[in-house]
Amino acid sequence: MSKIQLGVMFGSRTCEHEVSIISAVQLMRNVNREKYDVIPVYISQKGEWFTGEPLLDIKTYTPFDPYKKGIVPVHLDLTAGSGALLHYVPAKGLLGGGKEEIVARLDCVIPVMHGLHGEDGSLQGVLEMAGLPYTSTGVTGSAVGMDKITMKRFFRGCGFPILPDCAMTRAEFEQDADQAMDKVEGLLPYPVFVKPACLGSSIGVSRADDRAKLKEALELAFSYDRRVLIEQGLDKPIEVNCSVLGFDGEREASVLEMPNSGAAFLDFSEKYLAGSGGSKGMASLKRIVPAPIGEELTKTLQDLSLRVFDAMDCKGVVRIDYMLDRHSDNYYITEINTIPGSLAYYLWQESGLKYSQLIDRMVDCAMKAYQEKERNSFAFHSDILSGVQLGGVKGAKGGKLKL
Repeated sequence: MSKIQLGVMFGSRTCEHEVSIISAVQLMRNVNREKYDVIPVYISQKGEWFTGEPLLDIKTYTPFDPYKKGIVPVHLDLTAGSGALLHYVPAKGLLGGGKEEIVARLDCVIPVMHGLHGEDGSLQGVLEMAGLPYTSTGVTGSAVGMDKITMKRFFRGCGFPILPDCAMTRAEFEQDADQAMDKVEGLLPYPVFVKPACLGSSIGVSRADDRAKLKEALELAFSYDRRVLIEQGLDKPIEVNCSVLGFDGEREASVLEMPNSGAAFLDFSEKYLAGSGGSKGMASLKRIVPAPIGEELTKTLQDLSLRVFDAMDCKGVVRIDYMLDRHSDNYYITEINTIPGSLAYYLWQESGLKYSQLIDRMVDCAMKAYQEKERNSFAFHSDILSGVQLGGVKGAKGGKLKL
């Protein structure tokens, strides 16, 4: 049986570009080469697409040289069902015409994107147009999961437990900063957390305990995004995370983890740089697994995670993050990561699933979703075209448009 041609797409124009590279190289090292031919597809911070064997090595990216031997610039053929990665070969001489060569054909894609231009539904839309199976949540769920403001409004509509919050635009803040901060203080008590709407990995996130810190936090967040979420904080909350794997009713929740940093919140350096030089991504973070929160609360959060997964029509692997209030029995959803750092493989290892097996399950989800979509009818036949008469544009010879 021929191997599956497995494209791994990563990088892209996002502040989380380097985190995406780490997650992707991790994954590619763990793919079962007896089942798959791995085809790396790296999207640079300029938006250029490349493939080639050197992209399997983390050292290739420090710094990245697009002219390195073995690296080939490519683009994806968007013809539905093609799956071709094309390379343009310029003509030799002044009169010859260039041509496009097929470098590879993809059977399935694992998007290993974090942040904009990849995790936010944009790449998923491209893959839908190209008719390619892919392992991540679809366009709508990805877009909702990326935008913290929209995500929280969705969760609130579903009746899921979330912390009080408010939102603000850059224009609103720049027009009258004092009035904007009055709005926040009128709705939320300190401390608050200020977050760019469409960023992850805690980039641009900061805590504010007073008005001066609030202004600094808003200025920082608005340097990354034109829309910002301001969320009520808790006093020394306990963070726990749960992953969900599956598709269309066949899904399961992982064990829970408790990130063990002791910090007020996990910033970028806590998540990716502490202790390992960033080489292991989220897997390098100190954590307690399983989270010591008792069987009853563990089961409650696992069940809630499954409900969130279903409500957003997720696919593949996601991670849902929670905050527990030390002073009550309350728990709150912080966010969902539709393509979590390191694909949350460390949680599934603790659940008895090897990383290579997790990849198999993700590919299986992608194929099932593709097959389900292919069952849909994409054509509706009518006689509408036979009755259309097209006249000239108004003001031009030929009359009016008639339908």
